[in-house]
Amino acid sequence: MSTMNRFSPNAVPKRHLYRVTDVMVLLSMSRSVIYEQMRAGRIRSVCQGRARRIPASALAEYIALLECEAKGDRP
Repeated sequence: MSTMNRFSPNAVPKRHLYRVTDVMVLLSMSRSVIYEQMRAGRIRSVCQGRARRIPASALAEYIALLECEAKGDRP
């Protein structure tokens, strides 16, 4: 897989649960920022065994939260 494809949002298939590395690509954020947002409770996540996964619905909620904050609205 080429570097261009690997980091393109089109390279991440649509699914119900995403790995942190997938979310990094989808949101164009670093790993540390994703984990920071999860610790702060701004991005919901679930455990699947020892792995941390982020539901697709949590991504939609987080994006809506960012849009509200950008407008100056409170969630």
